[in-house]
Amino acid sequence: MKIRLHSRFYCLWIFLGIICRTSQGQGNDSTSKISQDTLPANQLSEVVINAFDVNKKILSQPAPVFFLSGKDINRLSTPNILSALNTIPGVRMEERSPASYRLNIRGSSLRSPFGVRDVKIYYNGIPVTDPTGDTYLNQFSFMDFGNIEIIKGSVGSTYGAGIGGTMLITSPLLSEKNDSGNSAGISVNGGSYSRRGVNAFIQWGGASNRNRLGYSDLVSDGYRDHTASDLQTFSFESSLQDKNKEKLDFFVHYTDLYYQTPGGLNLKEYNADPRMARPAAAGFPSAASCQAAVFQKNLFTGIHQTYQFNAHVENTTSIYGAYTDFINPSFRNYEYRKEPHFGGRTVFKGNWGNPDCQVIVAAGLELQQGFFNVTDYGNTLGTPDTLETDYNVNNFTSIGFIQGDMILKDGWDITLGGSINFSSLEFTSLYPVPVTRNDRTFDHIFIPRVAISRTFADRFSVYANASGGFSPPTLSELLPSTNILNRTLQAEKGTDIDLGTRGSVFRGRLYYDIDIFLFNLSQSISERTDSSGADYYVNAGGTLQHGLEAYLNYTLLRNGSSLLSAVNLWSSQDWSNFRYRNYQVLSEKYSGNKLPGVAPYTWSAGLDMNTRIGISAHLTVTSQDQMPLNDANTAFSAGYCLLDARLDFDHPLSREWGLVISAGIDNALDQRYSLGYDLNAAGGRYYNAAAGINYFATISLVSHF
Repeated sequence: MKIRLHSRFYCLWIFLGIICRTSQGQGNDSTSKISQDTLPANQLSEVVINAFDVNKKILSQPAPVFFLSGKDINRLSTPNILSALNTIPGVRMEERSPASYRLNIRGSSLRSPFGVRDVKIYYNGIPVTDPTGDTYLNQFSFMDFGNIEIIKGSVGSTYGAGIGGTMLITSPLLSEKNDSGNSAGISVNGGSYSRRGVNAFIQWGGASNRNRLGYSDLVSDGYRDHTASDLQTFSFESSLQDKNKEKLDFFVHYTDLYYQTPGGLNLKEYNADPRMARPAAAGFPSAASCQAAVFQKNLFTGIHQTYQFNAHVENTTSIYGAYTDFINPSFRNYEYRKEPHFGGRTVFKGNWGNPDCQVIVAAGLELQQGFFNVTDYGNTLGTPDTLETDYNVNNFTSIGFIQGDMILKDGWDITLGGSINFSSLEFTSLYPVPVTRNDRTFDHIFIPRVAISRTFADRFSVYANASGGFSPPTLSELLPSTNILNRTLQAEKGTDIDLGTRGSVFRGRLYYDIDIFLFNLSQSISERTDSSGADYYVNAGGTLQHGLEAYLNYTLLRNGSSLLSAVNLWSSQDWSNFRYRNYQVLSEKYSGNKLPGVAPYTWSAGLDMNTRIGISAHLTVTSQDQMPLNDANTAFSAGYCLLDARLDFDHPLSREWGLVISAGIDNALDQRYSLGYDLNAAGGRYYNAAAGINYFATISLVSHF
């Protein structure tokens, strides 16, 4: 059955039926500690996070922050973090074709035809986002994620450019609670559409020196034609601790990625055969004949040091170096990118006070420098021919910031902060001749933040957060696939206001996190596509974005005495009303229209069940309303409802060895939908069909020695 309308009600009916059947099997209740595949509700308020460079319980953070543990990431089926991130209200990770990701936080993917923009990403405290604002999130494999913190909305007061928010990734080694365990493991997975993969790791060392070596290889033929992919990653991490005074973390990460790009379909093609790749049309070749694909190699290495000067002052300093080799034969051209960049971040933190009043001050500096080269040739059946353009781009960004927190005995927490931001790009055109140079500078941009929260009895809190944000054009926007340098594009600026509450009620059984936000954006950057399929960007006005986000986690059963030992139920939903304000492109006026790429309502929910014999089950329902696909609001996607299920069997083979077997089904209702649309695409080529019903299985062997 293909569900097009009222998908949320159909999903709710399915999910309520599952809950009713499960609740009949509840047993005795107890508060003792149990093993669960997701954090129970009574533990969520105790999670400590490092958002805004200050360690606090999530209950005390006066901001829309969300935490995903390693178990949260691992409870779903897909061999990437997409499904896990899509359980966060207000967040949507998109995949137009395998390994081609976008990250949409409160509508931030509006200016992202591909890749991750408008969101700042850090890995172990080191910026992954390059100096131009682009992030290769696909350089990480599933096994590189230990836990994830998402800060939604403008966070320029601490992290600089990025209207959508910030993602803080911690690697598995640094997120481990056991700092002395030696272990090794290997897992083999397979699934529909010739998906097959292997993950392997070994971890060794003690409390003063821990190390982890990992390898991953994931291959797939893809659901659509011309969507084959192959991702190989290698990583090494080491962490050294010196008498609790100095801590030094080192990592190196290498990625070799290949994936084919099938191109978007128009509605007629999508309805006729959603699995087809873009055919030849309007004088342009098909995706297959021009061998449209991405060949991507990433090398990323960094050092992160923490030094405790005394009981009151500490410093964390990170330095990194990164290199990307990017080759992209496409419909228009054959592009080569060489993107070396390096940088660092240092933060001094002071902590003073007494039981009645504690003051925490954090001040820091972040610098990044890149030396990029972009060369484009014509593309003749997948072979580069005539040289079209050759650019050298030097890009530099800097952030200076300071933040003060005052924590009072009666539960009040007051935060004041701000940053000064600078960015510049130097373009040198080597071809066509004569050689020319052009500079773009965005400087002296001040971003403030004010936040206040009140915690009651360590059970729940309320907060208000007001923050500025800005986002200068990225290299891909200033120099898009038209190969024409955009000398007029200006930075986006905005103001974000959040009112929220989170906490635990019903004796810790129910954890909730609710946030209402209002975001006002000016100088909005919007992507356009010309008749040849080339993208370009314009400042066309502003947006007014407001909405409500809610997450609930309820422990139905913990430490039950019957066969079921634990049952957890969670629900995530967001309502949004995002509209253009004073928005005009050429003679077309779009003021009052809805922003494309944002559904007015999304909902996901899950049920996790553990048994005493090592079997666990996970059910997930995801529903999304229809949404506009262009600025004119003349084309809309269809709503959909997805049902996913996974079953795990965890069996100890001996005192040292354990076996885990997992199997499941994705899109059990066989819905036709897209995981990512090409917004405002010429010729109505919006659609990139996601896989229909598909199956998967994984066998994992782990040893502790």
